[in-house]
Amino acid sequence: AVPLLLKKSPSSPPLTMEDTTPLSSTITGPQIPYRRVSILSCHATTEAKHDQNTATISSHVLDTALGTPGKGLNMTLYQKQEDGSYAKLSSHVTNSDGRVKDFKPIGAGIYMITFDTDGYYKAQNTECFYPECSIVFRTKLGEHYHVPLLLSPFGYTTYRGS
Repeated sequence: AVPLLLKKSPSSPPLTMEDTTPLSSTITGPQIPYRRVSILSCHATTEAKHDQNTATISSHVLDTALGTPGKGLNMTLYQKQEDGSYAKLSSHVTNSDGRVKDFKPIGAGIYMITFDTDGYYKAQNTECFYPECSIVFRTKLGEHYHVPLLLSPFGYTTYRGS
């Protein structure tokens, strides 16, 4: 594991091990100008063969403010209908690693996963700005779609994972 490091000035030169403070150090007072740098580990995967008649989905929530998996977060999968409305397909809760792997196979189309961030942060007694995050994405048959959510109380981001 690589520690998360902090540097005091956002306009300073690149980080070195000598001029950084480990995240585990106590930081007090209004020292907002810190910049956080994270180093993510990489992992190799073998390319799996997918059923050409369906698409598959997985999801992963990472709490970037805490640097931990977003465990116990409720999410709901919807499918977009021809009239533009969304029909609920299933509900899930992230496991201790912040993952949901048990989505049923789906067809080609437009889908939405809505993450209950309000419930997640209320359980931590933490205020959040976005009470829910909805990610809308398109699928094709024969492919796997990993839909991650990188989350903090006042922001979130996503990307197409693998």
